[in-house]
Amino acid sequence: MNLFEETSDWETKLEPILQVYKGRKHPLEYKSTYQLMIMVILSAQDSDANINKIAPDFFTKYPNLTSIQKTDLETLMQSISKVRNYPSKAKWILDISKMLQNDNSIPLTMKELTSLKGIGRKSANVIMRETGQPAEGIIADLHVIRVAPRIGIISENKDGNKVEKDLMQALPKSIWSEIGMAISFLGREICRPKPKCEECLLKNICRYYEMQFN
Repeated sequence: MNLFEETSDWETKLEPILQVYKGRKHPLEYKSTYQLMIMVILSAQDSDANINKIAPDFFTKYPNLTSIQKTDLETLMQSISKVRNYPSKAKWILDISKMLQNDNSIPLTMKELTSLKGIGRKSANVIMRETGQPAEGIIADLHVIRVAPRIGIISENKDGNKVEKDLMQALPKSIWSEIGMAISFLGREICRPKPKCEECLLKNICRYYEMQFN
């Protein structure tokens, strides 16, 4: 039987990874919504591991948005100079600090978050998921972009926004808040660029596995 010629009940098929990964904290080691927002901005086109490494010193120097307002762009750039695209990110963070004024003003809706410089839909989805907000989309990071088409949920596409849109059409809203990170964790741990298929909880429903091994 070819599972992929039928209308797929993806909520049921993806349940094994939801059971394992649901509620697992994002790999960014944040301690507040302020830290989460800053680290999400810094992590774009960079690794979570690198951001976790520079974060303690950064947050010692800048414990909140108010403290960032008091610095200048050059000094802020020096604090994140080991981060990819740090000149732009420093400017975005400084602009956000001046716009929001304090940590209590950090927005938690898709519309408001994506109005801030340096925060696109993927970043907003991460912030909303980690702070327990109702999902308005699905996290589509580089792991999801690789893994979701492999499984067979959607067609391959390198555009994160298109991947998110396709996933939102394919999956019920009831799992939007958790499924993005569940697929991401699967991609980080099992479905690597060179996948460890025999260890995968989804191998029985996976298009890639079916094509490779059946």
